[in-house]
Amino acid sequence: MHQSGPRAIADAHVETLADLDPQVATELGIRPGSGDLPDYSPDGHAALAAAHRAALAELTAAESHAPSATLSPAERRAARLLRERLTAELARHEAGEPLRDVSNLFSPVHRIRAMLLMMPTGTPEDWAVVARRLRNVPGALDGYRRSLATGLARGLPAAPRQAATLAEQIGELLAADWYGTFAAGGPVELRAELAAAADSAAAALDALRGYLRDSYLPAVAGTPDAVGPDRYLLGARRWTGADLDLADACAYGWSEFHRLAREMREAAAEILPGEPVLAVLRHLDEHGEAIEGVEQVRDWLQELMDEAIRELDGTHLDLAEPVRRVESMIAPPGTAAAPYYTRPSLDFARPGRTWLPTRGATRFPVWPLVSTWYHEGVPGHHLQLAQWVLVQDELSRFQVSVGSVSATTEGWALYAERLMDELGFFTDPARRLGHLSGQMARAVRVIIDIGMHTGQRIPAGEGFHPGEVWTPGLAAEFFAEHTGMSEGHTASEIVRYLGIPGQAISYKLGERAWLAGRAAARSAAGGAFDLKSWHMAALSLGSLGLTDLADELAALGTGR
Repeated sequence: MHQSGPRAIADAHVETLADLDPQVATELGIRPGSGDLPDYSPDGHAALAAAHRAALAELTAAESHAPSATLSPAERRAARLLRERLTAELARHEAGEPLRDVSNLFSPVHRIRAMLLMMPTGTPEDWAVVARRLRNVPGALDGYRRSLATGLARGLPAAPRQAATLAEQIGELLAADWYGTFAAGGPVELRAELAAAADSAAAALDALRGYLRDSYLPAVAGTPDAVGPDRYLLGARRWTGADLDLADACAYGWSEFHRLAREMREAAAEILPGEPVLAVLRHLDEHGEAIEGVEQVRDWLQELMDEAIRELDGTHLDLAEPVRRVESMIAPPGTAAAPYYTRPSLDFARPGRTWLPTRGATRFPVWPLVSTWYHEGVPGHHLQLAQWVLVQDELSRFQVSVGSVSATTEGWALYAERLMDELGFFTDPARRLGHLSGQMARAVRVIIDIGMHTGQRIPAGEGFHPGEVWTPGLAAEFFAEHTGMSEGHTASEIVRYLGIPGQAISYKLGERAWLAGRAAARSAAGGAFDLKSWHMAALSLGSLGLTDLADELAALGTGR
């Protein structure tokens, strides 16, 4: 009997997932014409877990016939990633985590909206598929409600803060008539059908909001925000691909905090000598360079990315033609405060896109945006994830899509911000202070995310509530004090960290691995080290777990 190798098993698993979870198919741009939505019910979660178990069993059998030492580097990486991701997802399923999937960023409400925004809308036939998908929203949300109810019955509640925030976000979507506005973009001949489908979707959202407010919130009253050490390590494994030493991670967060605090003070002194950093950030908010208007800021961010491509291509990076296309977008209402990126489809028909949540603002200070868009766009998320699509034939489809590990992708994006500083792109003191403030936010995340969820005490020597246990209130105060972010943005971030344990630390820990891998490769190559070549080779590795990332990056160019 023919035995498939790890890459073939991984690719087959992506096809299985695309059948079970239409969001996967939509993100990848496959299964055209499907108007299905994921099954968010307990049965849907069970089906996904069964698929993971089957793929894991097939991988185990394949590895028994061909041990790791006999595999090519590409097959070995594919096997290690597939095993790590499958076991991480199965651990979450067995712990019942999908039954309390309530957050301000990645809930089914957000996923459904994201799927609609990724769908083709160029022809009447495309819009007919959109109408079918809109008609399936009530069934998908009913499955989600049944999962939440099952979670309650099994003693697996989400925290009230998460449920209340999601209900508020749904309210924002409904108040803006987002579904109706989206459907109104369709062709005249389908307008009535689309409007009716959008109305049914909105009614289902309203019913879910009622369930969250009237049934779920009373049932979860008193549930703590913190998830505790065991659930936290489970979440951290999901987002980093590693079993972490939390003491080491937290110590690194504090060391980066102190380094960045010094650099921020120095940068602030170039703008307003003698003033505290926070006062300088507030000055920049009120009196610094700003863009007026929502469309104007979208255009400005597009030009910022286009300019980065022009400056980097051929000098510091080599960008193929499809990778040079990226679109700046405005995020829909009911979105968390943080900007984000959506990757291109596998055929590049849908480009990579950056998304700015405006949250009602019409004036946009520039100082925090530049480094953020280097992170979200070029040379950050867009360059990495579009490069994966470009080299997909050399990897497994799993490695360039559903097998993504946040520590690898967010780590690269944070590294990309630092790289732009190293390359001299922050000559303006305000923009460089914005870059340092963004870096500081990621360092603070490590401290407060671990601290809030695992009940750590604030070290006595830090001059901030010494000896007290981290709480959401203390975390918000510390975060705002050292990043200059607004009260609303800070509140959204704290809700995010509490609802998605372990995700916030993947940025800084991933960046550490990228920096360590580069340093080791440079040391091994000596004078022959070429940074551009190393970057392009590193970006063509595909996804890796944090356990493997630094070692694989270090090996580039050494012949291993």
